[in-house]
Amino acid sequence: MEALSDLLKSSPELFPFGLDAVNDTVSFIRLSRGDYEHASFLDARILTPQTERRIIPWPQVADAVEAAGLVERCAFIFHIGHVGSTLMSRLIGAQAGAFALREPLILRAFTQLRSEPPPQSRASAGGDFEARLGGCLKLLSRTFEAHEIAVIKATSFVSELADELLARPSSAKALMMYVSPESYLATILGGPNSRQEAQRLAPERLRRLQRRLGSDAWHPGDLSEGETLALAWACEICALGEAAGRSGERVLWVDFDVFLADPGPGLLAALRHLEIGASAAEVAAILRGPLMGRYSKAPEHAYDAALRHEVLNEARALHGAEISRGLAWLNQAAMAFPSVRAAMRLIGVNPA
Repeated sequence: MEALSDLLKSSPELFPFGLDAVNDTVSFIRLSRGDYEHASFLDARILTPQTERRIIPWPQVADAVEAAGLVERCAFIFHIGHVGSTLMSRLIGAQAGAFALREPLILRAFTQLRSEPPPQSRASAGGDFEARLGGCLKLLSRTFEAHEIAVIKATSFVSELADELLARPSSAKALMMYVSPESYLATILGGPNSRQEAQRLAPERLRRLQRRLGSDAWHPGDLSEGETLALAWACEICALGEAAGRSGERVLWVDFDVFLADPGPGLLAALRHLEIGASAAEVAAILRGPLMGRYSKAPEHAYDAALRHEVLNEARALHGAEISRGLAWLNQAAMAFPSVRAAMRLIGVNPA
């Protein structure tokens, strides 16, 4: 049987799917290059009845990573949710030199482990956490070709770990994607699924924002839907702002609305920021392809900038009062909390 270190070194086909912090194991599944390219989410949604998992104790994984000589070399796409990060990931992944990974479940596990460590978990303790995170980032940094760099698009709440990820010795670069508060509220209110998701995530986002601000301000039952969505925007943008403030020029902010208005220069700038070689002609060829006309999370459905514009305008017409309530709440929060105000100003949004 081929040694685990040889399997890990040869390619990223053996993918680190999940982390069991209590039992201190890592589960692996096999993915082809095509599997990576097609997957919108590297989580339970890629599993099939035929998927075989290989569960390996962490000490054995750590030994294999060291024996394989794996290095941590990756870039990130962080975002506040529903701001075109999947599209950006697919566009970047279409360029030679980039290997795109979308929302690996294991990064969510580390984020949860950092914020809410389970009792008696070795993986959550100081150096043990660092060793496991570093090892898994080395695994996620593997590519099919030596000249490629892994570009990891994180789940939105992994932004809570962004500061730590960008402070690592590897000095990773990152895109941070967002839209204005008004555009964000219209986006979420424009779709029933996104509204349900926002309500489901609201309690945790409230806890995260309160923890960051050091305040127990606000209670879920006191907030309208628009105010809840404004809180979600504030929660995510504050997490990104904190990381960006310490990462300097290694972070490139991307306003998705600005990007859609003129995607050529935006994509070229994103690729060059991540040190992925690209010419204007190559970018133009990518944008002429099918990606800009499909819904990136479910490419079987047509969706483009014009349809998005229609959806947002319809949401503004139907939910204008809630959008106004949310923006008013955000302005009050910015006046009360300097870190909210600073994060907003970092992306050029000034409280009214």
